[in-house]
This record gives sequence, structure tokens and C-alpha cells, in this order.
Amino acid sequence: MSSAFRTVLPELLDELSPNDPRACQSRRDLRRVHRAMGSLRILKDAIERLRLAKRPQRVLELGAGDGSLMLRLAQAINPPWRAVSLTLLDRHDLLSAQTREAYQALGWQLTVLREDALDWAVARDAEPIDLCITTLFLHHFDTNTLPVLLRGIALNADAFVACEPRRNQIAEVGSKLIGLLGVNQVTRADAVKSVAAGFRAQELTALWPKISQPWTCEEYAALPFIHCFTAVRTECRHG
Repeated sequence: MSSAFRTVLPELLDELSPNDPRACQSRRDLRRVHRAMGSLRILKDAIERLRLAKRPQRVLELGAGDGSLMLRLAQAINPPWRAVSLTLLDRHDLLSAQTREAYQALGWQLTVLREDALDWAVARDAEPIDLCITTLFLHHFDTNTLPVLLRGIALNADAFVACEPRRNQIAEVGSKLIGLLGVNQVTRADAVKSVAAGFRAQELTALWPKISQPWTCEEYAALPFIHCFTAVRTECRHG
């Protein structure tokens, strides 16, 4: 039975050197996991649910990793977003030359920002963002640090989409069977921890900062394993 409360523990991938062979394999595993979970479809649906009045031109991904999921999203958006200024924030620059070239082919201006997300969240000179996206990232933050990150997002972005592990029995069972995808020990161990640190019900909505501008928030399950949260300044929505 999944816990009623989040349990946030350090994940192995975060503690390994980026060049460690186990870390390299785990990042390849994550691409496989995203495909198995339907992360691209879920992200596209979440963005559509924002009902943005205009297409984003300044996009930020927090915890971007190797940039491959965001690239797949950029390639799948129809009609395409043109002249996008994309910032991929992560503590490490993990993008391959091939990934960089693929963004260039789309006409997207790419910036890789090597920075801790919490440092970005409290920076006074952060660039304004039309759309902030994160996937399997918020669950790394505990009760003390997550509100800091969410406040930074709310102050600097007009819209936000997060796709996180869903903390329920189905996801718990799935995390323990993830080895069937052929992933390594790091990915198997981290999957169980991720679900324990995941979200349910309206937990993220409750943590979203109460600031002066009105926001429209939505929190929902994206079956079978994902928990989605979207927030958009009401003035930036259609209708």
C-alpha cells in the first residue's frame, strides 16, 4: 500500500559522476522509461490543457538531463513552434552534439544553463519565461525546498507543466517491475524511491504560492503512472 505521506530519499543517479558508466546507462534507461510511460503524449496533452492565448517563445525546462525528451516534444508539436528561445537547466551539461544540431534544425535558439534549480529559483535577475516544463524532477525536493522552487517558477513564468511519479499502489508495483524493461540497478533502485517521493490528490496545488496574480491550476492523474500539475496565469489563457 502506498504511503499517505511523501518520502524523499537521495537517488543513486544524482550521486554518481555524469561520466560514470552506470549513470550513462541509467540516462539511456530513462529514455526507454519515458517511452514506456507515454511521457511525450502526456506532456503534449498537459500543454494543450493550459489553453495558452499565444504560443510560447521563451521556454525553460528544469532538470533537463540530456535534453532528449524536450527535443521529442519540440519535434512533435503541431503546428510547430518557431523562433523559440529554449533554456535547458541542469547541474550538468549532458547534451550530445546530435541533440544540439537537432534543436538548431528546428530553428530553436538553445541555451544550456548549468545551475542548481534552487539557485535559479531565488535569483533576482532570472529571465521571464512564457512556459516552464519539468518531468520527473519535482519529487526530488522535500517539504522545505519544494515551496522555494515553486515560488521561483510562479514569479518568473506565465505557465508551468510538471509530470511527476504518481504515489499510488499501481505506480508502486510498476516501479518494482521496471527491471522488465532491461534497465540497470541504478534505475531500478531510483524508480522505487521516485514513487515514494511522488505526488497524489491536490498536493502540488496546495503548495503553489499564493501571490498577487490569479492563477488557474489543475492536478490530475495521467494513467498509468504519472501525476500531472499545470498552472497558468489566468490572463494568459484563452477565454
